[in-house]
Amino acid sequence: MTDLNSLMTLDGALAAFTFNDHGEVTEHQISEATRLNDTALDLLAHMCVANLSIATMQARGWEQISGQQGFYPVNGFSLIGLDWTAFAVGNVGVVVSNERADYQAAFAMLEQGDAA
Repeated sequence: MTDLNSLMTLDGALAAFTFNDHGEVTEHQISEATRLNDTALDLLAHMCVANLSIATMQARGWEQISGQQGFYPVNGFSLIGLDWTAFAVGNVGVVVSNERADYQAAFAMLEQGDAA
């Protein structure tokens, strides 16, 4: 699993968190440079579980209906907000300021931990 301390080294990292399959935050770190708080991360973790489930359903359905392959499994996603972007792979997420977000670096670090 990706170390939250490592995720917090990403340029512009505002928060890093883990969550269970029900969307409950199990561990987190929040930068002092953000207005994010425990409540926001709780909602974000629930949103991550919901979006990953919906994306998985859509990918499986599309493969079955179209006969095309390569959409499943869904490994992760990003949600772009006005001020920050949330990334999630597996049960780990990181929130990064849009001004400094490096999408490739965030996914690379999350995917590295997912393979461990």
